[in-house]
Amino acid sequence: MSKRTLILGAGAAGMMAAVHAGPGVLVIDHAKRPGEKIRISGGGRCNFTNLHCDAGAFLGQNPHFHKSALARYTQWDFIELVDRHGIDWHEKTLGQLFCDGKATQIVAMLLDEMQKAGAELWLSTRVESVRHTEGRFVTRLRKDGQDIEIQSENLILATGGKSIPAMGATGLSYDIARQFGHAVTDLRPALVPMTFDKGRFAELSGLSCPARVAGGGASFDEGLLFTHRGLSGPAILQVSSYWHEGEEIAVNLFPETDIAGSLRDRRRQEGKRALTTELATHLPNRLIAFLGAETDLTGNLGDLSDRRIDALTTALTDWRLKPTGTEGYRTAEVTLGGIETDGFDSRSMMSKTVPGLFAIGECLDVTGWLGGYNFQWAWASGVAAGRAITARK
Repeated sequence: MSKRTLILGAGAAGMMAAVHAGPGVLVIDHAKRPGEKIRISGGGRCNFTNLHCDAGAFLGQNPHFHKSALARYTQWDFIELVDRHGIDWHEKTLGQLFCDGKATQIVAMLLDEMQKAGAELWLSTRVESVRHTEGRFVTRLRKDGQDIEIQSENLILATGGKSIPAMGATGLSYDIARQFGHAVTDLRPALVPMTFDKGRFAELSGLSCPARVAGGGASFDEGLLFTHRGLSGPAILQVSSYWHEGEEIAVNLFPETDIAGSLRDRRRQEGKRALTTELATHLPNRLIAFLGAETDLTGNLGDLSDRRIDALTTALTDWRLKPTGTEGYRTAEVTLGGIETDGFDSRSMMSKTVPGLFAIGECLDVTGWLGGYNFQWAWASGVAAGRAITARK
């Protein structure tokens, strides 16, 4: 069987590429349903993009590779598509856009666009092998117990990374890229909770508070969540993309407050007020009790010397913690690293050495922040590849 373009992966990037790649497109996926990561994202409401999406919110060995695609298909372009399909949405925090309804609306929208474009979709289909001969890709597939051979001018790698293996994530795109001479960077889980020994925060499990978390040269002001295994929440997930095993992280429990100045003012005004009572106006009581086991929080405000206030401030705004690791790919939202981008054209997403071979989305070494950035990269890179194929002769 012959197709102009074969797309491996019916996720966000693969379906978006299919919409723009012109006639003769076949999309295949080993899952039973398309867009599985879309379906579970954002608590089932899909954080489909971010109003503040820009190039500075992405990591990769080449800090410039992603700029072209993101500039040519922006968050506003995707919002226009969502609006055109009558999907209601709202901004949650920090520019994060979610469906008012279910994430499956985004999947349905992409399937509708694929149908209009004439793209074909095969599910429960496994890739057995890929080879390149006489300028064409020959891909052997396994579907419904039968072996099927597809010849195509173009092959798009869009199978994502290793994150959430329970959803069927594999390293297929990495393997195929290596087969064709492309290098793959070191891979590790990203946007992932951090773990600590001996259930250190188990007694605080479920407790959350605003915080500034710093690690690996980056800092984020977002929510911090204590878990049975360690620490999670948006601030931790963000920093996990920058943190390396063996490093410390620093937690500031008063990101918006000059706690030293506040304690000095309150000392003058209400010297007989207990320190823990004052701290309870800023932090949850359970957290104060926990901190009291590590830091002296006894006494009244009037008993505090300037030196003790300074020591308290350091303990509460520069709380040094050393994670033992992360929860790994099991709960990671994305994979950090991927196919080296230096081997691909940043405008077309096509290989510089194997004409007709494209890589898009998470399988490339481009990783965005939490909050819709990775979806925007999927949309933008998919559109870039699709349009490039349409323009190819």
